[in-house]
Amino acid sequence: MASDTQPAAASERTVFDDVAYWLTIVSVYFLVGVLFFYSGKEKLFDGDAKAPPGIERQFEGTFVATFPGVDALWAILSVIEFAVFVILVVSLIRGEFLPHRRKSILLTGLALGLLTFACLSFGQTSTGNNEGTASLYTYFGVTAIVMLLVLLLPPNRPRAWLSGIAGRDS
Repeated sequence: MASDTQPAAASERTVFDDVAYWLTIVSVYFLVGVLFFYSGKEKLFDGDAKAPPGIERQFEGTFVATFPGVDALWAILSVIEFAVFVILVVSLIRGEFLPHRRKSILLTGLALGLLTFACLSFGQTSTGNNEGTASLYTYFGVTAIVMLLVLLLPPNRPRAWLSGIAGRDS
């Protein structure tokens, strides 16, 4: 019989469970961290948070060009993208990658990633770039799946929800 602190399945863990956990958590941090680091860095530091000419042309004559302006939105987007990376670094510093630590800051970073993709999608949609919108919709959906994956990692998984999926009490 399992106690409140230790589920019955804990005694059934194998080395492969540990390997799967570590490969998953490293992959999440690496994929999301690298994506938002380079995206934010390129816009903020390499491009001085100023929209490139192609982006200026894309939004020419749109509402965005008049308020708050393409450069302003580009700068805001740059900060948000780099903030996702910074939040992931804070999560690492707090040790959220460890199996016994809750991953609330990591989940916050992923949620900010969702907002970033939603903002980018708005821009693509407002200029009629349907292919760009579809691509960003996919990024949004995959990020949501990554969030669900992180929620299933210990100790985040909600007991009642997980037991419903597994068909047993945890």
